[in-house]
Amino acid sequence: MVNQQPQKINIRGIDHYYQWIRQSNSSESKPVMVFIHGWGGSSRYWYSTAQELSTHFDCLLYDLRGFGQSLLPSPNLASDLNLSYALEEYAIDLAILLDSLKLDTVFINSHSMGASVATFFLNLYPKRVEKAILTCNGIFEYKKWAFKIFHIAGGYVVKFRYGWFLNVPFADKLFMTRFLHRPIARELSRAFLEDFLMASPEAARETIYTSVSKQAVEVMPQQFAKLSVPTLLISGEKDIIIPASMGRKASELNEIITYVEIPNTAHFPMLEDAPTYMATVNQFLELNNTN
Repeated sequence: MVNQQPQKINIRGIDHYYQWIRQSNSSESKPVMVFIHGWGGSSRYWYSTAQELSTHFDCLLYDLRGFGQSLLPSPNLASDLNLSYALEEYAIDLAILLDSLKLDTVFINSHSMGASVATFFLNLYPKRVEKAILTCNGIFEYKKWAFKIFHIAGGYVVKFRYGWFLNVPFADKLFMTRFLHRPIARELSRAFLEDFLMASPEAARETIYTSVSKQAVEVMPQQFAKLSVPTLLISGEKDIIIPASMGRKASELNEIITYVEIPNTAHFPMLEDAPTYMATVNQFLELNNTN
């Protein structure tokens, strides 16, 4: 396995982190799979999945603007550059990344908010994607007061983040409780907490509003219905962040979407039950299960 040294590339005035994960013993040209992470996280949690898929793909991991190592050097930089935190803007960021790396056509594997970004990308640039995987995504039902409370609570959570949380015993485990049904490795839980604590406040706050909003509720069903790229939508049976019923509802809007619900997993089925997740992905991609 060759994990190329992480690099940065300027996209619309902001340095974006990216990294290749490739097999070391193969000189053959492989298709590219791009991984898109969710809110508050980074590409780090995709490493194990990318390593599994590197038998068949050159895997490209990157951090969304304002998250992971694609941080904004100043609080108002995005505003100064006339960039918004709309999900379709993040899809445009991805298109520019692919152009910069001279990648015409790719496969996509995405998660949570990143799957919403991927959905916009699929409709903006359908000829650039062979197949797509959306993990833990779906259609929200708009409830005015519930959304308002969520935004207020989310704003406070983003505002009051302190580095010393990392020194609190079991803070990472407590932080991940809402996201998991099965335990994951301790180093992964700690990485999630680290990523959450270092995310740019502006990006973390504003993407809460664009991801969970009345507009998103109105627009996302249209986006799912318009999909023309073969798409696999995977839900975790026990997910309380984006319940499986929301994924099922989205899949019913378009026959091109294959829907699979993985039992006894929550918001990170690729980590909670990697064998089942990989078997599901391999079947959709029509890959051999042997590495």
